[in-house]
Amino acid sequence: MQEPFFDIPEDTIREALKVVIDVRNHPLLIHCKRGKVFVSFESHYHPSLVTNNDKYFYLFPLIQHRTGCLVGCLRKMQKWSLLSIFDEYHKFAAAKARVSDQRFMELFDASSLKR
Repeated sequence: MQEPFFDIPEDTIREALKVVIDVRNHPLLIHCKRGKVFVSFESHYHPSLVTNNDKYFYLFPLIQHRTGCLVGCLRKMQKWSLLSIFDEYHKFAAAKARVSDQRFMELFDASSLKR
């Protein structure tokens, strides 16, 4: 497992989760593009949208290689068990999995975000 040389920006993860759980932005797709997290959706509701090929993308450029953390925190909000969250994380992170990511997901307080 790799360990990063930078902290996971909790405030940025929280802001991203607010966009993800806002049903006005659904349907959406959370994906990684060249090491940056994107949440793609067709919506005009969020003020920080940029357009690209008739799709709207909300880019979180400060969360590099943290797509798994974002999804893991979403799963925690959805009341998944940590075992299930970590299983999914490892399935998709594979060689890029980090112990610090799992620690972040485990300690993340999802109760402060409303669904």
